[in-house]
Amino acid sequence: MNLFNEVLNVIRRHKKFLVATHHNPDADALSSALAVGLFLKSKAKLVHVLNEDACPDWLKFLPATSMLKKASDLKTLDYDAAIVVDCGDLKRIGGVNRWVDQDKPLVNIDHHVTNDRFGSINLVLTKASSTSEIIFDLFKKAGHPLNRNLATLLYAGIMTDTGSFRYDNTSALCHQMVSELMSYKISAGKMYDRLYTGIPVADMKLFTQVIHDARLLFGNKVYCVTLPKQIESRFSKSFDLKEKLFTFLRSVEGIEVIVILTQLKPKEVRVNLRSQGDFNVASLSQQFDGGGHRKASGCKIYQTLASAEKTICQAIGKRL
Repeated sequence: MNLFNEVLNVIRRHKKFLVATHHNPDADALSSALAVGLFLKSKAKLVHVLNEDACPDWLKFLPATSMLKKASDLKTLDYDAAIVVDCGDLKRIGGVNRWVDQDKPLVNIDHHVTNDRFGSINLVLTKASSTSEIIFDLFKKAGHPLNRNLATLLYAGIMTDTGSFRYDNTSALCHQMVSELMSYKISAGKMYDRLYTGIPVADMKLFTQVIHDARLLFGNKVYCVTLPKQIESRFSKSFDLKEKLFTFLRSVEGIEVIVILTQLKPKEVRVNLRSQGDFNVASLSQQFDGGGHRKASGCKIYQTLASAEKTICQAIGKRL
């Protein structure tokens, strides 16, 4: 049976749903989860859209963000089937995991090449630009009409995961989808401004300091940024620091790999990686039980910030 039909059959057969995505959601993850939530509600389903984290401030302009609830705020949860979007493995949903019942249907909708097929149904299409693109196709298969809210969510997800349509995952099909989404009176300029511009002066001053303190390694092929807790906490909540760093550093000539290490706890560091050339950061992330795409991935290293920086840079050096 077609995977899209299998997903739609689960939706037809059940009444109450848990919808989740990875912690610290980006635009594609949040948009996919909310779009699925709106779709289910339109079918008279009971829907809980959960995340380990609250909605990021910089994404609160998106439609239906009030649907997103923190998993830690729930005392009970009754559902028939779960749909997890934009997650390479189930660990990435973090605190939502406590509510997942392995005896109930679990639909996995994703586009990461490192996805470990954790669901009972795995709609994993690694050639898709984004999970939002897969959700677009799911709605088409269901014969579900789009509206401005759904179009806005899916456009935001596709736009950001293609780097504003600059990355290699931007296909002709992707442009066709976006053309249809834009017919719902979406302004590309306004969407870009909401997602990428409007940097507060205080954030820009601190941002330039972070850039100044970053390290160029391996003959200027690797740019490494470390973010201790006390530094990251000084940025405003509406400022997506890592995305701004990646956007800026991608424009530096000769850089092959960008590494951002964020201190979460004294001995827990989140590592975000981007590749400009042939370097496979997904494979590197898997070395540390992470995953993602060939040119964009992440993992966690359970060491001090300084030790984690040394560990990941040594691993990069061996592969260059």
